[in-house]
Amino acid sequence: MSRAALLVLADGRFPAGGHAHSGGAEAAVKAGRIRTAADLAEFCRGRLHTAGLTAAALAAAAAAGLDPLALDEAADARTPSPALRATARKLGRQMMRAARATWPCAELDALAAARPRGAHQPIVLGLAARAAGLGPEEAAHCVAYETVSGPATAVVRLLSLDPFDATAVLARLAPELDAVARRAAHAATEAAVEGLDALPASSAPLLDITAEAHAAWAVRLFAS
Repeated sequence: MSRAALLVLADGRFPAGGHAHSGGAEAAVKAGRIRTAADLAEFCRGRLHTAGLTAAALAAAAAAGLDPLALDEAADARTPSPALRATARKLGRQMMRAARATWPCAELDALAAARPRGAHQPIVLGLAARAAGLGPEEAAHCVAYETVSGPATAVVRLLSLDPFDATAVLARLAPELDAVARRAAHAATEAAVEGLDALPASSAPLLDITAEAHAAWAVRLFAS
């Protein structure tokens, strides 16, 4: 496993399009649910242990070599919001472009051909991790970190929150990020034996509801 490859894939400057998305934070700020660093911590924690765990397990399963097309269907089934499904596929297209340029491989090429409009982003990320020589837990770590770093960065812009406070939120969540990555990798191992139903299907209904409302806004800072 290349630690340097892990850093490249998890880097917020990796050109995968995540900077344009708030992970639901923009809608939460507008609704008044995020006003302080403490609010941000609770939002990130909730997102991490629900949608984040589900996405991390899908990425870990892809990195473990499970069928990416079956995983893509499993991701669809775990994403009830049409707006979030569209976002996941849009981010998947961008991740695919970046991954194929960085770590060319036949598996990425095959998925791109089978899903020309984009596969779900965690599936693409998992295959990119596999192409980079990373394992399931490393792929899960990337997704878990992205789950909380995206909202944290967005809230700095939305509220002019002190970036030191936002970074402190991420640092204090580190043990939980590790735990979620381990759970996701374990679930991927179980899914290889028991089938994809063994993967988590944790959800956050409020994120689904606000994603639909956010998609209809005439003016917004972030795409989602």
